[in-house]
Amino acid sequence: TEHSENSAMDNATTVTQFLLLGFSDLHNLQTFLFGMFSIMYVVILIGNSFILVIVRIDPTLQKPMYYFLANFSFLEICYVSVTLPRILYNLWTQDRRICLLECAIQMFFFLILAATECFLLAVMSYDRYVAICNPLHYPLVMNPTKCTQLAVGSWLGGIPVQIGQTCRIFSLHFCNSNIIEHFFCDVPPILKLACGDTSMHELSVYLVAMVFVASPFMMILASYSKIIATILKLPTATGRAKAFSTCSSHLMVVVLFFGSATINYLRPKSIHSVRTDELLSLFYTIVTPMFNPLIYSLRNKDVIAALRRLLLKI
Repeated sequence: TEHSENSAMDNATTVTQFLLLGFSDLHNLQTFLFGMFSIMYVVILIGNSFILVIVRIDPTLQKPMYYFLANFSFLEICYVSVTLPRILYNLWTQDRRICLLECAIQMFFFLILAATECFLLAVMSYDRYVAICNPLHYPLVMNPTKCTQLAVGSWLGGIPVQIGQTCRIFSLHFCNSNIIEHFFCDVPPILKLACGDTSMHELSVYLVAMVFVASPFMMILASYSKIIATILKLPTATGRAKAFSTCSSHLMVVVLFFGSATINYLRPKSIHSVRTDELLSLFYTIVTPMFNPLIYSLRNKDVIAALRRLLLKI
């Protein structure tokens, strides 16, 4: 036993890089995937940048709702830039190696931005709650200082914990293999490669997920239960439709993001498969950020009106 433990520790020191195997089994589709992901990346960058610009320059969009939407669009650009350029590099060069430090940095930024997304979605639901349930107090409650504090809190809130989580995971010894059956350095596939018992690490991952995913989600549910109750009490059908249309876009984004992420992370291990994990991860890392600008702009009269004004100026 002593000898096998020593050899395991020897192996652990030899793992200095990982191999990201995501999509490598689709041999005939490498060029097609590169083209498809390139188009998706361009669409995400253009769509979210468009929202950022239009919120910045249009005076009618200088409201808390759009301030948070601009933050959200900038977040989506950062979020996809953590994973997509690496996917494109792997598909183009077929060089799937990634050193431990690069892998740790990618995981760290992914976790921080995912936490920021959860917090921002919760803040946006709180904004809608105040606007619909306490409209008279809305300008007072959602003043510029409060909006800035909520946005900064969303961006910075996850950093200390995610630094700790990333350091804990990468302080493990890796001796099982250096092959990551995924397209980026996510927590579950990395933990699979660690030597020895990782149950305590898995527990800490679940606890962090509860704080950063479940808590904001519960806040969103609480906000929307009150919003829906208030909307149903409105006397006119027009008033109900108008009130619901202001939060339907946000609700769609919440369902897309939290739905796919929850299914991926909280499924029992027994029903995990590499292909399903990849597809679900694609959904909340790339597909949702691609649809967000469309959901928010096409379903929002203010944004459509601002776009018309911008096009007329041009």
